Amino acid sequence: MAQSAENKALVLFSGGQDSTVCLAWALDRYEAVETVGFDYGQSHAVELECRSRVRAEIAAAFPAWGAKLGTDHTLRLGELAAISETALTRDVAIEMSANGLPNTFVPGRNLLFFVYAAALGYRRGADTLVGGMCETDYSGYPDCRNDTIQTLARAIGLGMARDVKIETPLMWIDKAATWTLAEELGGAALTEIIVEHTHSCYRGDRTHRHDWGYGCGACPACELRANGYAKWRAAKV
Repeated sequence: MAQSAENKALVLFSGGQDSTVCLAWALDRYEAVETVGFDYGQSHAVELECRSRVRAEIAAAFPAWGAKLGTDHTLRLGELAAISETALTRDVAIEMSANGLPNTFVPGRNLLFFVYAAALGYRRGADTLVGGMCETDYSGYPDCRNDTIQTLARAIGLGMARDVKIETPLMWIDKAATWTLAEELGGAALTEIIVEHTHSCYRGDRTHRHDWGYGCGACPACELRANGYAKWRAAKV
């Protein structure tokens, strides 16, 4: 029997640390969970290759969650890269732009992600969307702010004539607390999956292994992840 919309969630799943914690969070709460990833021409497309391995590792380590984990979807939004001039869609140095935002900001990205996810959720019977946006360390991204996300949820709901909920379990916590949440949800098994199999590095580096996982160690995403890991580990001593 198909799950009701109230008991089914669709997780925006990039294969990174944050979306993996959100996936675990959803699996802990909903009776059925599906995932969706986006190929938008990102320079760190290796994250897309990590997604299936992370899902498989979670299903193997947590059979109860694995029983709830449904279909994975990949949507292609190649035109987003074509109209964007950013460090995530072009081979350029990461720096601050004249508007005060880092040039890793891809205008409209998260807005499009949620609209497409909602359209997919409409067909799949999932009115709850889960994303890893975080206002606490959002690196200047205005489309990661709570006001943006919840206003968008209302607009999508009006446009689809149904209630659409967007859950952002990481919105008010920092990267250290994200590691803590992962440990609370799945213990050492989950944090090890995050270290070994998820990808956050903007440069797509899977050759350098650090205590916190793989990455160049110098881009903003690596710095956030490394600092959060160090703070989390220090608090455990």
